[in-house]
Amino acid sequence: MMAAVLYGKEHLQVEPVAIPEIGEGDVLVRVRAALTCGTDVKVFRRGYHARMIVPPALFGHELAGDVVRVGAQVEPFKEGDRVVAANSAPCRECFYCRRGAENLCEDLLFNNGAYAEFIRIPSRIVERNLYHLPDHVPYQDAALAEPLACVMRGLEETGLRPGDTVAVLGLGPIGLMFVRLAKVFGASVVAVGRRKTQLDRAALMGAEHLVEASHGVDVIQEVRNLTGNRGADVAIEAVGKPETWQDAVRMVRRGGTVNFFGGCPSESRVALDTQLLHYSEITCKASFHHTPLHMRKALDSICRGDVTAADFVNREEPLSNLLEVMRHLMSHNGHLKTAIIP
Repeated sequence: MMAAVLYGKEHLQVEPVAIPEIGEGDVLVRVRAALTCGTDVKVFRRGYHARMIVPPALFGHELAGDVVRVGAQVEPFKEGDRVVAANSAPCRECFYCRRGAENLCEDLLFNNGAYAEFIRIPSRIVERNLYHLPDHVPYQDAALAEPLACVMRGLEETGLRPGDTVAVLGLGPIGLMFVRLAKVFGASVVAVGRRKTQLDRAALMGAEHLVEASHGVDVIQEVRNLTGNRGADVAIEAVGKPETWQDAVRMVRRGGTVNFFGGCPSESRVALDTQLLHYSEITCKASFHHTPLHMRKALDSICRGDVTAADFVNREEPLSNLLEVMRHLMSHNGHLKTAIIP
C-alpha cells in the first residue's frame, strides 16, 4: 500500500509499505478519509511527539473507513462495516484509569497511520474505542470525532451551563469546534480571533459577538464591554501562547473558569496575578486528549448533525500531495482542515 512515513523534522515521504498484518484481536481498515490536524502539523515541524509518535513511523490519526479484515477473536465488527476509530485506548487498570481519568492513563496506547490506504486498529482500540458508523454519516464527518471528543471533554471540564457566556480565544478548527459545541450546549459565545475570515466562520457557527484581536485592540476590555463589564463565565484558550493564557484569566468574571486548552511550546512559562486568582476565586483548568466516553458523545453529536465536515474541511487532496499540504498548513496557521483521500 501507499502510506505517509515520518522520518524526522519536516521529513515526510509517501511511499510503498507492506499492508499491516493483523493479530487475533485486531482489525484492518481501508481508510476512506483522513483529516489533517494541528497536532500533525506540529509533529511534522518538530519531527516527533514524545508521547504519540517516534520516527520513523506511519503518520496521521483522524480517520474513518471500512473494515476489510478482522482477527479471529474480533466481535462485533465484520468485513464491510463502516467505522470510525479513536487514536488511543486506555489500559483501564492504572491509578488514573481507576479514578476515571482515562486520558491520563499511565499506559495510554496511541495509534498512528491514518495517512495510508489501510490502517491496523490494534485490539485494545478495537475493544474500547472503535465505533460503527451509521450509513447516513459521511466519512469526513465521522473523522471529526477524535478532535471533537477532545473539545467536548474540555468544555465539560469548565462546568458550562445553558445561558453562560463563553469567550473563545483562537478560531482555528479547534476554536471553531468550541464555538459550535458551546452554542449546542446553550451558551452565548464571544469569539476572539485575528482574521476576518475566522470571525465570519465563528458567526456561522453561532457566535453572537465577534472581537477582532488586531493591533491596538484591548480584547480583554472588549469582552468585558460585552458582558456588562463583569467578564465571561468561561474562557477557552485555544491558541497555545503564554500571552493568551494570561488574557484568558483576565477575561472571566469573579468565580469564572478558564480552560487552557491550547498547548504552549515546550518550556513555556506563564505569570498569573495571584491576587486576581485568589480574591476573584477564578478556577484554572487544562484539558488534554479525550476518553472513550467522550468519543461516544462526539460521534453521537456528529450523527445528530450538530457538527459537520462542511464547517471544518475546505479541501480534498490525494495522499500523494500530503507533503505539500503539510507545508502549506505549517505556513498558514489556523487554516481549516484538509481531507486526505487515499
